[in-house]
Amino acid sequence: MEAIMNINNWLNGIVWGPPMLILIVGTGLFLSISTGFFSITKLGYILKNTLLKMFSKEGKGEGEVTAFQAVATALAATVGTGNIAGVATAIASGGPGAVFWMWIAAILGMTTKFAEVVLAVNFREKTEDGRFVGGPMYYITNGLGWKWLAVLFAVFGAFAAFGIGNMVQSNSVAAALQSSFQINPWITGVVLAVVTALVIIGGIKRIGAFTEKLVPFMAAIYIIGGLAILIMNVSHIPAAFGLIFKSAFTGKAAVGGFAGAAVSQAIRYGVARGVFTNEAGLGSAPIAHAAATTDHPVRQGLWGVFEVFADTLVICSITALAIVSSGVWESGLTGAELTTAAFNASLPGGGYIVSIGIVLFAFSTIVGWEYYGERCAEYLFGPKANMIYRILWIPFVLIGAIGGLEFVWSLADTMNGLMAIPNLIGVIALSGTVLKLSKDFFAKEKR
Repeated sequence: MEAIMNINNWLNGIVWGPPMLILIVGTGLFLSISTGFFSITKLGYILKNTLLKMFSKEGKGEGEVTAFQAVATALAATVGTGNIAGVATAIASGGPGAVFWMWIAAILGMTTKFAEVVLAVNFREKTEDGRFVGGPMYYITNGLGWKWLAVLFAVFGAFAAFGIGNMVQSNSVAAALQSSFQINPWITGVVLAVVTALVIIGGIKRIGAFTEKLVPFMAAIYIIGGLAILIMNVSHIPAAFGLIFKSAFTGKAAVGGFAGAAVSQAIRYGVARGVFTNEAGLGSAPIAHAAATTDHPVRQGLWGVFEVFADTLVICSITALAIVSSGVWESGLTGAELTTAAFNASLPGGGYIVSIGIVLFAFSTIVGWEYYGERCAEYLFGPKANMIYRILWIPFVLIGAIGGLEFVWSLADTMNGLMAIPNLIGVIALSGTVLKLSKDFFAKEKR
Protein backbone atom coordinates (compact mmCIF):
# COMPACT_ATOMS: atom_id res chain seq x y z
CA MET A 1 0.00 0.00 0.00
CA GLU A 2 2.85 2.37 0.85
CA ALA A 3 4.42 1.79 -2.56
CA ILE A 4 1.10 2.54 -4.27
CA MET A 5 0.75 5.75 -2.22
CA ASN A 6 4.26 6.84 -3.21
CA ILE A 7 3.51 6.22 -6.89
CA ASN A 8 0.24 8.12 -6.60
CA ASN A 9 1.91 11.05 -4.82
CA TRP A 10 4.54 11.20 -7.56
CA LEU A 11 1.87 11.10 -10.26
CA ASN A 12 -0.21 13.68 -8.39
CA GLY A 13 2.75 16.04 -8.36
CA ILE A 14 2.98 15.74 -12.13
CA VAL A 15 -0.76 15.99 -12.76
CA TRP A 16 -1.17 19.13 -10.65
CA GLY A 17 2.29 20.48 -11.44
CA PRO A 18 3.39 23.36 -13.71
CA PRO A 19 2.94 21.46 -17.04
CA MET A 20 -0.76 20.86 -16.33
CA LEU A 21 -1.33 24.42 -15.18
CA ILE A 22 0.43 25.71 -18.29
CA LEU A 23 -1.78 23.47 -20.45
CA ILE A 24 -4.99 24.70 -18.78
CA VAL A 25 -4.02 28.39 -18.81
CA GLY A 26 -2.55 28.07 -22.29
CA THR A 27 -5.83 26.65 -23.59
CA GLY A 28 -7.70 29.54 -22.00
CA LEU A 29 -5.31 32.05 -23.58
CA PHE A 30 -5.60 30.39 -27.01
CA LEU A 31 -9.41 30.41 -26.85
CA SER A 32 -9.51 33.97 -25.50
CA ILE A 33 -7.36 35.26 -28.35
CA SER A 34 -9.36 33.23 -30.90
CA THR A 35 -12.65 34.74 -29.69
CA GLY A 36 -11.27 38.26 -29.35
CA PHE A 37 -11.48 38.10 -25.54
CA PHE A 38 -15.25 38.22 -25.87
CA SER A 39 -15.75 37.16 -22.24
CA ILE A 40 -14.35 40.59 -21.32
CA THR A 41 -15.53 42.76 -24.21
CA LYS A 42 -19.06 41.34 -24.02
CA LEU A 43 -19.23 40.92 -20.24
CA GLY A 44 -22.08 43.43 -19.97
CA TYR A 45 -24.09 41.50 -22.55
CA ILE A 46 -23.27 38.20 -20.83
CA LEU A 47 -24.39 39.40 -17.38
CA LYS A 48 -27.54 40.93 -18.89
CA ASN A 49 -28.45 37.55 -20.37
CA THR A 50 -27.50 35.49 -17.32
CA LEU A 51 -27.51 37.34 -14.00
CA LEU A 52 -30.54 39.46 -14.91
CA LYS A 53 -32.41 36.41 -16.20
CA MET A 54 -31.41 34.12 -13.37
CA PHE A 55 -34.90 33.22 -12.18
CA SER A 56 -36.68 33.33 -15.52
CA LYS A 57 -38.53 30.11 -16.34
CA GLU A 58 -38.70 30.97 -20.02
CA GLY A 59 -36.62 28.87 -22.33
CA LYS A 60 -36.73 28.08 -26.03
CA GLY A 61 -35.54 24.80 -27.48
CA GLU A 62 -35.14 21.35 -25.97
CA GLY A 63 -33.74 20.23 -22.65
CA GLU A 64 -34.51 18.63 -19.28
CA VAL A 65 -34.00 21.57 -16.94
CA THR A 66 -33.99 25.36 -17.23
CA ALA A 67 -30.79 27.19 -18.15
CA PHE A 68 -30.40 28.42 -14.58
CA GLN A 69 -31.08 25.01 -13.05
CA ALA A 70 -28.26 23.66 -15.21
CA VAL A 71 -25.83 26.38 -14.13
CA ALA A 72 -27.03 26.08 -10.53
CA THR A 73 -26.14 22.38 -10.61
CA ALA A 74 -22.74 23.25 -12.07
CA LEU A 75 -22.20 26.01 -9.49
CA ALA A 76 -23.32 23.66 -6.73
CA ALA A 77 -20.48 21.34 -7.70
CA THR A 78 -17.98 24.12 -8.44
CA VAL A 79 -18.50 26.36 -5.42
CA GLY A 80 -16.96 24.26 -2.66
CA THR A 81 -14.43 24.33 0.12
CA GLY A 82 -11.84 25.63 -2.35
CA ASN A 83 -13.59 29.01 -2.29
CA ILE A 84 -12.93 29.27 1.44
CA ALA A 85 -10.00 27.03 2.37
CA GLY A 86 -8.34 26.87 -1.06
CA VAL A 87 -8.02 30.63 -1.47
CA ALA A 88 -6.58 30.94 2.03
CA THR A 89 -4.02 28.21 1.28
CA ALA A 90 -2.97 30.03 -1.90
CA ILE A 91 -2.35 33.26 0.03
CA ALA A 92 -0.55 31.50 2.88
CA SER A 93 1.73 29.63 0.45
CA GLY A 94 2.17 32.12 -2.38
CA GLY A 95 1.54 35.43 -0.66
CA PRO A 96 -1.08 38.07 -1.56
CA GLY A 97 0.22 38.10 -5.15
CA ALA A 98 -1.38 34.68 -5.65
CA VAL A 99 -4.76 36.46 -5.70
CA PHE A 100 -3.78 38.40 -8.84
CA TRP A 101 -2.81 35.24 -10.68
CA MET A 102 -6.01 33.57 -9.50
CA TRP A 103 -7.90 36.42 -11.21
CA ILE A 104 -5.88 36.00 -14.42
CA ALA A 105 -6.60 32.27 -14.44
CA ALA A 106 -10.31 33.01 -13.96
CA ILE A 107 -10.47 35.58 -16.78
CA LEU A 108 -8.91 33.07 -19.18
CA GLY A 109 -10.97 30.26 -17.65
CA MET A 110 -14.23 32.05 -18.51
CA THR A 111 -13.56 31.44 -22.20
CA THR A 112 -12.50 27.85 -21.58
CA LYS A 113 -15.71 27.14 -19.66
CA PHE A 114 -17.68 28.86 -22.44
CA ALA A 115 -16.12 26.57 -25.05
CA GLU A 116 -16.77 23.46 -22.95
CA VAL A 117 -20.45 24.32 -22.49
CA VAL A 118 -20.95 25.20 -26.15
CA LEU A 119 -19.49 21.85 -27.21
CA ALA A 120 -21.48 19.95 -24.55
CA VAL A 121 -24.80 21.32 -25.81
CA ASN A 122 -23.87 21.05 -29.50
CA PHE A 123 -22.85 17.38 -29.30
CA ARG A 124 -25.25 16.16 -26.61
CA GLU A 125 -27.50 13.15 -27.16
CA LYS A 126 -31.14 12.49 -26.38
CA THR A 127 -31.77 9.12 -24.76
CA GLU A 128 -34.70 6.82 -25.48
CA ASP A 129 -36.44 7.95 -22.30
CA GLY A 130 -36.18 11.62 -23.28
CA ARG A 131 -33.17 12.66 -21.19
CA PHE A 132 -30.33 14.83 -22.51
CA VAL A 133 -26.78 13.65 -21.82
CA GLY A 134 -23.54 15.33 -22.78
CA GLY A 135 -20.10 16.47 -21.69
CA PRO A 136 -16.51 15.81 -22.78
CA MET A 137 -17.08 12.08 -23.39
CA TYR A 138 -19.84 12.95 -25.87
CA TYR A 139 -18.17 15.82 -27.71
CA ILE A 140 -14.96 13.82 -27.98
CA THR A 141 -16.92 10.85 -29.39
CA ASN A 142 -19.41 12.70 -31.60
CA GLY A 143 -17.13 15.56 -32.60
CA LEU A 144 -13.83 13.75 -33.08
CA GLY A 145 -14.69 10.05 -33.15
CA TRP A 146 -11.98 9.29 -30.58
CA LYS A 147 -13.96 6.96 -28.33
CA TRP A 148 -10.86 5.68 -26.52
CA LEU A 149 -10.12 9.21 -25.31
CA ALA A 150 -13.74 9.68 -24.26
CA VAL A 151 -13.61 6.43 -22.28
CA LEU A 152 -10.50 7.67 -20.47
CA PHE A 153 -12.29 10.85 -19.41
CA ALA A 154 -15.34 8.91 -18.22
CA VAL A 155 -13.22 6.48 -16.17
CA PHE A 156 -11.33 9.35 -14.53
CA GLY A 157 -14.56 11.27 -13.87
CA ALA A 158 -16.57 8.38 -12.46
CA PHE A 159 -13.80 7.54 -9.98
CA ALA A 160 -12.65 11.08 -9.13
CA ALA A 161 -16.16 12.05 -8.06
CA PHE A 162 -16.01 9.75 -5.01
CA GLY A 163 -13.01 11.62 -3.66
CA ILE A 164 -13.04 15.29 -4.59
CA GLY A 165 -16.81 15.47 -4.93
CA ASN A 166 -17.87 13.23 -2.07
CA MET A 167 -15.60 12.12 0.79
CA VAL A 168 -13.41 15.22 0.92
CA GLN A 169 -16.52 17.40 1.03
CA SER A 170 -18.39 15.41 3.68
CA ASN A 171 -15.25 15.40 5.81
CA SER A 172 -15.11 19.20 5.55
CA VAL A 173 -18.74 19.46 6.67
CA ALA A 174 -18.15 17.14 9.63
CA ALA A 175 -14.99 19.01 10.66
CA ALA A 176 -16.71 22.40 10.47
CA LEU A 177 -19.73 21.28 12.51
CA GLN A 178 -17.57 19.55 15.10
CA SER A 179 -15.33 22.60 15.46
CA SER A 180 -18.09 25.21 15.69
CA PHE A 181 -20.99 23.30 17.22
CA GLN A 182 -19.37 20.16 18.74
CA ILE A 183 -21.49 17.81 16.60
CA ASN A 184 -20.22 14.22 16.39
CA PRO A 185 -18.93 13.37 12.85
CA TRP A 186 -20.99 10.16 12.88
CA ILE A 187 -24.19 12.18 13.33
CA THR A 188 -23.15 14.58 10.59
CA GLY A 189 -22.32 11.70 8.27
CA VAL A 190 -25.64 9.91 8.76
CA VAL A 191 -27.73 13.07 8.34
CA LEU A 192 -25.70 14.18 5.32
CA ALA A 193 -26.05 10.76 3.67
CA VAL A 194 -29.82 10.73 4.18
CA VAL A 195 -30.33 14.26 2.85
CA THR A 196 -28.06 13.54 -0.12
CA ALA A 197 -30.07 10.41 -0.92
CA LEU A 198 -33.35 12.37 -0.88
CA VAL A 199 -31.93 14.81 -3.45
CA ILE A 200 -30.02 12.57 -5.86
CA ILE A 201 -32.50 9.68 -6.14
CA GLY A 202 -34.73 11.92 -8.27
CA GLY A 203 -32.03 12.50 -10.90
CA ILE A 204 -31.18 15.78 -12.65
CA LYS A 205 -34.69 17.27 -12.42
CA ARG A 206 -34.76 16.99 -8.64
CA ILE A 207 -31.10 18.03 -8.36
CA GLY A 208 -31.79 21.05 -10.57
CA ALA A 209 -34.88 22.04 -8.60
CA PHE A 210 -32.91 21.73 -5.36
CA THR A 211 -29.75 23.55 -6.46
CA GLU A 212 -31.60 26.51 -8.01
CA LYS A 213 -32.86 27.27 -4.49
CA LEU A 214 -29.72 26.30 -2.55
CA VAL A 215 -27.07 28.04 -4.66
CA PRO A 216 -28.50 31.61 -4.48
CA PHE A 217 -29.19 31.14 -0.76
CA MET A 218 -25.73 29.84 0.15
CA ALA A 219 -24.00 32.40 -2.05
CA ALA A 220 -26.04 35.24 -0.55
CA ILE A 221 -25.14 34.24 3.03
CA TYR A 222 -21.42 34.13 2.31
CA ILE A 223 -21.33 37.17 0.03
CA ILE A 224 -23.31 39.36 2.46
CA GLY A 225 -21.13 38.23 5.36
CA GLY A 226 -17.98 38.80 3.34
CA LEU A 227 -19.09 42.24 2.17
CA ALA A 228 -19.80 43.17 5.79
CA ILE A 229 -16.18 42.29 6.60
CA LEU A 230 -14.93 44.38 3.67
CA ILE A 231 -17.07 47.37 4.68
CA MET A 232 -15.60 47.23 8.17
CA ASN A 233 -12.12 47.12 6.64
CA VAL A 234 -12.90 49.63 3.89
CA SER A 235 -9.99 51.87 4.84
CA HIS A 236 -7.62 48.94 4.28
CA ILE A 237 -9.03 47.85 0.91
CA PRO A 238 -6.89 50.18 -1.27
CA ALA A 239 -3.74 48.96 0.52
CA ALA A 240 -4.91 45.35 0.09
CA PHE A 241 -5.27 45.82 -3.67
CA GLY A 242 -1.89 47.52 -3.78
CA LEU A 243 -0.26 44.63 -1.91
CA ILE A 244 -1.93 42.06 -4.20
CA PHE A 245 -0.72 43.76 -7.40
CA LYS A 246 2.76 44.53 -6.06
CA SER A 247 3.28 41.02 -4.65
CA ALA A 248 2.18 39.44 -7.94
CA PHE A 249 5.38 40.71 -9.55
CA THR A 250 7.79 40.94 -6.63
CA GLY A 251 6.84 37.96 -4.44
CA LYS A 252 5.90 38.12 -0.76
CA ALA A 253 4.84 35.16 1.36
CA ALA A 254 3.06 34.79 4.66
CA VAL A 255 4.91 33.73 7.82
CA GLY A 256 3.56 30.20 7.47
CA GLY A 257 4.36 29.99 3.78
CA PHE A 258 7.60 30.19 1.84
CA ALA A 259 9.65 33.01 3.32
CA GLY A 260 10.32 35.53 0.60
CA ALA A 261 8.33 33.54 -1.91
CA ALA A 262 9.35 34.23 -5.47
CA VAL A 263 6.93 35.35 -8.15
CA SER A 264 6.83 31.76 -9.41
CA GLN A 265 5.23 30.66 -6.12
CA ALA A 266 2.57 33.35 -6.37
CA ILE A 267 1.82 32.30 -9.94
CA ARG A 268 1.79 28.59 -9.14
CA TYR A 269 -0.52 28.76 -6.15
CA GLY A 270 -2.73 31.47 -7.59
CA VAL A 271 -3.31 29.65 -10.88
CA ALA A 272 -3.67 26.25 -9.18
CA ARG A 273 -6.31 27.52 -6.72
CA GLY A 274 -8.09 29.40 -9.50
CA VAL A 275 -8.33 26.28 -11.64
CA PHE A 276 -9.30 24.14 -8.65
CA THR A 277 -12.14 26.43 -7.57
CA ASN A 278 -13.79 27.18 -10.92
CA GLU A 279 -12.88 23.85 -12.63
CA ALA A 280 -12.47 25.53 -16.03
CA GLY A 281 -10.75 23.00 -18.25
CA LEU A 282 -11.51 19.93 -16.14
CA GLY A 283 -14.61 19.08 -18.16
CA SER A 284 -16.94 18.55 -15.20
CA ALA A 285 -19.44 21.44 -15.47
CA PRO A 286 -20.36 20.87 -19.16
CA ILE A 287 -21.98 17.59 -18.06
CA ALA A 288 -24.62 19.57 -16.15
CA HIS A 289 -25.01 22.28 -18.81
CA ALA A 290 -25.75 19.62 -21.44
CA ALA A 291 -29.18 19.04 -19.88
CA ALA A 292 -30.25 22.69 -20.19
CA THR A 293 -33.23 23.87 -22.22
CA THR A 294 -31.79 26.21 -24.84
CA ASP A 295 -32.22 27.15 -28.49
CA HIS A 296 -28.50 27.59 -29.22
CA PRO A 297 -25.30 26.15 -27.70
CA VAL A 298 -23.76 29.63 -27.34
CA ARG A 299 -26.72 30.91 -25.32
CA GLN A 300 -25.97 28.27 -22.69
CA GLY A 301 -22.27 28.96 -23.11
CA LEU A 302 -22.88 32.45 -21.70
CA TRP A 303 -23.87 30.75 -18.45
CA GLY A 304 -20.48 29.04 -18.45
CA VAL A 305 -18.81 32.46 -18.42
CA PHE A 306 -21.11 33.58 -15.62
CA GLU A 307 -20.27 30.45 -13.63
CA VAL A 308 -16.54 31.26 -13.49
CA PHE A 309 -17.29 34.96 -12.89
CA ALA A 310 -19.49 34.17 -9.88
CA ASP A 311 -17.25 31.45 -8.47
CA THR A 312 -13.83 33.08 -8.67
CA LEU A 313 -14.16 36.79 -9.43
CA VAL A 314 -16.91 37.25 -6.84
CA ILE A 315 -16.88 34.58 -4.10
CA CYS A 316 -13.14 33.79 -4.09
CA SER A 317 -12.30 37.49 -4.29
CA ILE A 318 -14.38 38.21 -1.20
CA THR A 319 -12.47 35.52 0.69
CA ALA A 320 -9.13 36.85 -0.55
CA LEU A 321 -9.82 40.51 0.21
CA ALA A 322 -11.18 39.65 3.66
CA ILE A 323 -7.93 37.82 4.45
CA VAL A 324 -5.54 40.42 3.03
CA SER A 325 -7.37 43.52 4.30
CA SER A 326 -7.68 42.13 7.84
CA GLY A 327 -3.93 41.55 8.05
CA VAL A 328 -4.24 37.99 9.37
CA TRP A 329 -2.58 36.52 6.28
CA GLU A 330 0.73 36.94 8.14
CA SER A 331 -0.48 34.96 11.17
CA GLY A 332 0.99 31.63 10.05
CA LEU A 333 -2.46 30.07 9.72
CA THR A 334 -3.67 28.42 6.51
CA GLY A 335 -6.79 26.87 5.00
CA ALA A 336 -10.19 27.36 6.60
CA GLU A 337 -8.53 28.44 9.86
CA LEU A 338 -7.04 31.49 8.13
CA THR A 339 -10.39 32.49 6.59
CA THR A 340 -12.11 32.00 9.96
CA ALA A 341 -9.50 34.21 11.64
CA ALA A 342 -10.06 36.93 9.03
CA PHE A 343 -13.83 36.93 9.58
CA ASN A 344 -13.49 36.80 13.37
CA ALA A 345 -10.98 39.67 13.36
CA SER A 346 -13.51 42.06 11.87
CA LEU A 347 -16.89 40.71 12.95
CA PRO A 348 -17.75 39.08 16.30
CA GLY A 349 -18.93 35.57 15.50
CA GLY A 350 -17.80 35.99 11.88
CA GLY A 351 -16.27 32.55 12.02
CA TYR A 352 -19.75 31.06 12.07
CA ILE A 353 -20.33 32.53 8.60
CA VAL A 354 -17.29 30.59 7.43
CA SER A 355 -18.51 27.38 9.10
CA ILE A 356 -21.99 27.71 7.59
CA GLY A 357 -20.42 28.54 4.22
CA ILE A 358 -18.27 25.41 4.35
CA VAL A 359 -21.28 23.25 5.23
CA LEU A 360 -23.47 24.62 2.42
CA PHE A 361 -20.69 24.82 -0.18
CA ALA A 362 -19.46 21.29 0.55
CA PHE A 363 -22.93 19.76 0.59
CA SER A 364 -23.82 21.38 -2.73
CA THR A 365 -20.62 19.93 -4.18
CA ILE A 366 -21.62 16.44 -3.05
CA VAL A 367 -24.92 16.77 -4.90
CA GLY A 368 -23.47 18.27 -8.08
CA TRP A 369 -20.55 15.86 -8.39
CA GLU A 370 -22.83 12.85 -7.97
CA TYR A 371 -24.49 13.87 -11.21
CA TYR A 372 -21.12 14.23 -12.96
CA GLY A 373 -19.94 10.83 -11.83
CA GLU A 374 -23.26 9.23 -12.70
CA ARG A 375 -23.18 10.57 -16.27
CA CYS A 376 -19.63 9.25 -16.69
CA ALA A 377 -20.75 5.84 -15.44
CA GLU A 378 -23.74 5.89 -17.80
CA TYR A 379 -21.45 6.62 -20.74
CA LEU A 380 -19.34 3.58 -19.81
CA PHE A 381 -22.03 1.08 -18.83
CA GLY A 382 -25.37 2.41 -20.07
CA PRO A 383 -28.46 3.75 -18.23
CA LYS A 384 -28.57 0.72 -15.92
CA ALA A 385 -25.54 2.17 -14.11
CA ASN A 386 -27.39 5.29 -12.94
CA MET A 387 -29.25 3.89 -9.94
CA ILE A 388 -26.33 1.65 -8.98
CA TYR A 389 -24.04 4.69 -8.92
CA ARG A 390 -26.47 6.66 -6.75
CA ILE A 391 -26.75 3.80 -4.26
CA LEU A 392 -22.95 3.45 -4.11
CA TRP A 393 -22.58 7.19 -3.63
CA ILE A 394 -24.56 7.42 -0.40
CA PRO A 395 -22.42 5.30 2.00
CA PHE A 396 -19.26 7.07 0.84
CA VAL A 397 -20.74 10.32 2.20
CA LEU A 398 -20.71 8.75 5.68
CA ILE A 399 -17.27 7.18 5.17
CA GLY A 400 -15.83 10.58 4.28
CA ALA A 401 -17.48 12.31 7.24
CA ILE A 402 -15.76 10.01 9.75
CA GLY A 403 -12.41 10.34 7.98
CA GLY A 404 -12.19 6.96 6.27
CA LEU A 405 -10.41 5.85 3.06
CA GLU A 406 -7.99 8.77 2.81
CA PHE A 407 -6.01 6.74 0.27
CA VAL A 408 -9.02 6.89 -2.05
CA TRP A 409 -9.14 10.67 -1.57
CA SER A 410 -5.57 11.00 -2.72
CA LEU A 411 -6.04 8.71 -5.71
CA ALA A 412 -9.26 10.51 -6.67
CA ASP A 413 -7.44 13.87 -6.56
CA THR A 414 -5.02 12.52 -9.15
CA MET A 415 -7.92 11.23 -11.27
CA ASN A 416 -9.55 14.65 -10.98
CA GLY A 417 -6.50 16.27 -12.54
CA LEU A 418 -6.24 13.60 -15.23
CA MET A 419 -9.76 14.50 -16.39
CA ALA A 420 -8.38 17.72 -17.82
CA ILE A 421 -6.06 16.04 -20.34
CA PRO A 422 -8.63 14.31 -22.61
CA ASN A 423 -11.03 17.23 -22.13
CA LEU A 424 -8.54 19.91 -23.20
CA ILE A 425 -7.46 17.81 -26.19
CA GLY A 426 -11.12 17.69 -27.23
CA VAL A 427 -11.71 21.41 -26.63
CA ILE A 428 -8.63 22.49 -28.60
CA ALA A 429 -9.37 20.08 -31.46
CA LEU A 430 -12.97 21.32 -31.67
CA SER A 431 -12.19 25.03 -31.17
CA GLY A 432 -13.13 25.68 -34.80
CA THR A 433 -16.66 24.46 -34.03
CA VAL A 434 -16.85 26.84 -31.06
CA LEU A 435 -15.78 29.79 -33.21
CA LYS A 436 -18.25 28.90 -35.98
CA LEU A 437 -21.16 28.57 -33.56
CA SER A 438 -20.19 31.83 -31.83
CA LYS A 439 -20.09 33.79 -35.08
CA ASP A 440 -23.46 32.32 -36.08
CA PHE A 441 -25.04 33.21 -32.74
CA PHE A 442 -23.79 36.79 -32.48
CA ALA A 443 -24.59 37.47 -36.12
CA LYS A 444 -28.22 36.45 -35.44
CA GLU A 445 -28.30 38.49 -32.25
CA LYS A 446 -27.08 41.57 -34.12
CA ARG A 447 -29.81 41.15 -36.74
